[in-house]
Amino acid sequence: MDRRERMRRLLAAYREGRVPEEEAISRLEELSFVRLGHSTLDMARPVRTGRGEVVFAEGKKTEHLLEIVEVFLSRGENLLVSRVREDQLGPLLERFPRLVYHAEARCCTHVASPPPPCAHRVGVVTGGTSDVPVAEEAAITCEFYGVGVERVYDVGVAGINRLLARLEEMRSLRALVVVAGMEGALPSVVAGLVDRPVIGVPTSVGYGAALEGMTPLLAMLTSCVPGLAVVNIDNGFGAGYLASLIARL
Repeated sequence: MDRRERMRRLLAAYREGRVPEEEAISRLEELSFVRLGHSTLDMARPVRTGRGEVVFAEGKKTEHLLEIVEVFLSRGENLLVSRVREDQLGPLLERFPRLVYHAEARCCTHVASPPPPCAHRVGVVTGGTSDVPVAEEAAITCEFYGVGVERVYDVGVAGINRLLARLEEMRSLRALVVVAGMEGALPSVVAGLVDRPVIGVPTSVGYGAALEGMTPLLAMLTSCVPGLAVVNIDNGFGAGYLASLIARL
């Protein structure tokens, strides 16, 4: 039963006098948000945006993370936990064995209710294999939201023949997430070759003057190629989320 249906049933019970006013208020609040000592969980996000809250694990205490995950899973929610640290992983999987861990993407997922199928697929492209962890975060995010992914990895501009060999395939996809570190040229090249939206993801991969991703970020932001949008450094999740929305338009 989705959250809207729960609200309808609760309001009907209140109108019919089966639920007292204070209890109705309390239960409506629970459908909107849950207060923990350390966090306030947004339970109404699916009503507003069609998608539930994603839990960003990095920086959280393990005990707090476990408590947060417990709330979502106990309510039968689909759940994506991103940026899971090594020290969090063992306790997380021990307590919630139903979670699926995606090692390269460093995230956990649980799908209680599969999303409706999507007619379109998206592509996730990388310059090199060092960019794959960020790319996998994007790919797993898309798949979590029910959007199929074509992975086109290790096709950077140093060997552009590799990219050209996959070009027709990439042109058949709804949107492309293009992940690159170093000088960050790949998203501009791809955007100049396809008639699809391109989402550039700069990574922190590269030598000194790459400045931990700042150089590819600025290269992508200052690109002259139309049709290219850019997310933050290493933000595979943000790129995957946006690509999955585009796929469903």
